[in-house]
Amino acid sequence: MTEESAALYVVPTPLGNLADLTRRAEEVLRTVPWVAAEDTRHSGTLLKQLGSPARTLPAHRHNENEAAARIVDKLQAGESVALISDAGTPGISDPGARVVAAVRAAGCRVVPLPGPCAATTALSASGLSDEHFLFYGFLPSKGGQRRQALEELRAYPCALVFYEAPHRVLETVADMAAVFGERRLVIARELTKLFESIHAGPLTAALDWLRADANRQRGEFVLLLSGATPGADDGEGERVLKLLLDDGLPVRQAAKLAAAITGAAKNALYDKALALKG
Repeated sequence: MTEESAALYVVPTPLGNLADLTRRAEEVLRTVPWVAAEDTRHSGTLLKQLGSPARTLPAHRHNENEAAARIVDKLQAGESVALISDAGTPGISDPGARVVAAVRAAGCRVVPLPGPCAATTALSASGLSDEHFLFYGFLPSKGGQRRQALEELRAYPCALVFYEAPHRVLETVADMAAVFGERRLVIARELTKLFESIHAGPLTAALDWLRADANRQRGEFVLLLSGATPGADDGEGERVLKLLLDDGLPVRQAAKLAAAITGAAKNALYDKALALKG
């Protein structure tokens, strides 16, 4: 490495396929004296495969402030450090942001390397035509907070990108269908790994697709949702629908009447009514 002074290198690591590690990332990991890792045992395997003699220190979400102080000390002593997470890019829904902030505040150099990121990898294969996207990351784990977060995103006219864990994917997709109705959902699972799969289809049919095969519910997920259509229902249709359901109207009749009153899509309101009743 030709850099004149010590630096913190932010190094993306493969999502699953080791061949995705860039030549520059390999060089950094083989030549720095220290690697700050989310899980030192997990990363130790990668470093061993690369033949790296670097020593590791833990830098995870539970010790990030303490780790940042140790890293700053090493940088000020003239020793470079590579920052990695278990997979993908540090600081992107992974630990790393506090470390980078502390290093910059101390006046030390931060050198970012490009590389693997599940969000952009999934986007490139999604086929969504939205010109912009919003990366949200992980939604709240509790149902009420998750639905509230989704409600706040409903009017966004850009693609929405989420990460989700396998034990919550069914609940999350069900909440998405209840909040967003007729949209296109892309489910990207186990990216770059042996059982990688990318499925695209109507959001309202996604839950049935996941339930049709238990294997489809395994692995790490990226969920990509098409954005709100300009001029589409701004929530008035659902507001009226809820009032009609509260008055005791049957689902089909409430959806038909709410559509007639507000101009919202009847099928979408019917799906929302079923979700609300369920």
